[in-house]
Amino acid sequence: MIKFAERLKELRIEKNLSRIQLANLLHVSVRTISYWELGQRECNFEQLAELSNIFCVSVDYLLGLED
Repeated sequence: MIKFAERLKELRIEKNLSRIQLANLLHVSVRTISYWELGQRECNFEQLAELSNIFCVSVDYLLGLED
């Protein structure tokens, strides 16, 4: 969970997306993005797949299973 939170924030910043912009792309609240980045909540499978598409990385990378 910690690795996901770190990777999500890192990728969002690298892509120059604000939390608001990412939230709008995923149709979730800004608070939800904050929870994910702080490691306080987890996204569902559909959201994980969409994050993978948005950032052009594998789900395994997002989850910290590969570098």
